[in-house]
Amino acid sequence: MASNRSPVVRLPPGARRLSFERRVRLWLWAFALAAAVPVGVLAYETSSALSVVLIAYASVAIVWVLAASIFFDQLVRPLQTLANIIASLREDDFSFRARGSRRGDAMGDLALEINLLAAAMQKQRSEALDALTLADRVMLSMPSPVLAFDKEGRLRLLNAAAERVFAVERATAIGRAAAALNLSALLESADEALYTGPAEAAGRSEVRGESPVRWSVRRTAFRLYGVPHTLLMLTDVAAVLREEERSAWQRLIRVLGHEINNSLTPIKSIAGSLQSRLTGGAGDFQGGAATLEDFRRGLSVIEDRAASLNRFLQAYQRLSRLPPPRLEATPLRPILERVMQLETRVPIRLDAGPEIFAMADGDQIQQLLINLIQNAADAALSTGEAPELEIACFASGTQAIVVVRDNGPGLTNPANLFVPFYTTKPNGTGVGLVLAQQIAVAHKGSVHLGNRSDGSRAAGSGCEAELRLPLIMARQRLG
Repeated sequence: MASNRSPVVRLPPGARRLSFERRVRLWLWAFALAAAVPVGVLAYETSSALSVVLIAYASVAIVWVLAASIFFDQLVRPLQTLANIIASLREDDFSFRARGSRRGDAMGDLALEINLLAAAMQKQRSEALDALTLADRVMLSMPSPVLAFDKEGRLRLLNAAAERVFAVERATAIGRAAAALNLSALLESADEALYTGPAEAAGRSEVRGESPVRWSVRRTAFRLYGVPHTLLMLTDVAAVLREEERSAWQRLIRVLGHEINNSLTPIKSIAGSLQSRLTGGAGDFQGGAATLEDFRRGLSVIEDRAASLNRFLQAYQRLSRLPPPRLEATPLRPILERVMQLETRVPIRLDAGPEIFAMADGDQIQQLLINLIQNAADAALSTGEAPELEIACFASGTQAIVVVRDNGPGLTNPANLFVPFYTTKPNGTGVGLVLAQQIAVAHKGSVHLGNRSDGSRAAGSGCEAELRLPLIMARQRLG
């Protein structure tokens, strides 16, 4: 069986005791000593004078020292240069290169190969940085939450969508354990499992009459600096189901509207024609005055109900033809003030702090708020007590929030609030809240309704409608 162990390069025994420079110097001195013996013998045979021998030795020594210094410098300096280049590569600095190198000698080939290695590493790092920048941009712009945890369960990465969904901030959340962030259940979720968020969040959703957000979890493993990490990407299954449900309702409304209108138009026309033919009085009618009056009453009922049903269908066709919003930075206070002026039946108190801007279509948000305030006013007037409404507008994190509170009887069947055709009003169409929810979802926001729990009234006494929209920060408006 093949071994996975890397081969070990063993240095000569002398390399453990002496450096390369010392070994070169020792070899040079050895050559000097070897050359000194024949020089001394030759000088002694030529002239037996000791002074001549010493002068000869001194001359040879001087020449040898100069030659050895030049040789040593020529040998060691290129190696030091290459060592510095390799050290810079190790420090991720790819700007150094060996100059004056050429092919055809061992040192030149080595220097050129190191230059090519540095250029290749520089290109790879540039490509890696570009890829990381692209991945970071893609991740930050993704509408789905993305999180990464290390093997100890500490959060190492999250995008803006995850910050918004889990109400955490990157600066304070990175490095904290999943348990401290209440994300242990998410970290333990299997691949393609459903995650509904913390238990308390799901409980609040049920109390407020809304379905808990359901996330499909995609789980994968990766390594960062050799350390295993877990990457989690969440997809809002509920949002897909809501969009499919909305599309189904729109198709149903179009079909019903077409078929019912085809019947309503002739019914209303015939009823009107018969009504006009009976204007001649009882003398032109064989059934007598009583029968004539019954016919008139019946035709009036048919005509009135046909007109009412036509208005009902028109309301739902308006719901199915809602255009896409034209999003821009929109101040909320002026919209609230205009909507308050339209509702004259109930006194309204506005509690708004500094001006808040949301990314919204002003006309559609105004229609949404008209529906919420009309519903709240109707509820407040139904109790027989002194009606009152409260509107609060404030910012929380990355969201602009508008809350409409009434002192009505509260909600008795919150599960059907956003079901088309469902209404508790005698003359209601069941369109208002569905239209409000559709507008909010198109703005990447939400509408929630629930019984009041703000502490100012008994639980279940009064209703609270909450609109959430994407908040526009001051720096974004200036930019």
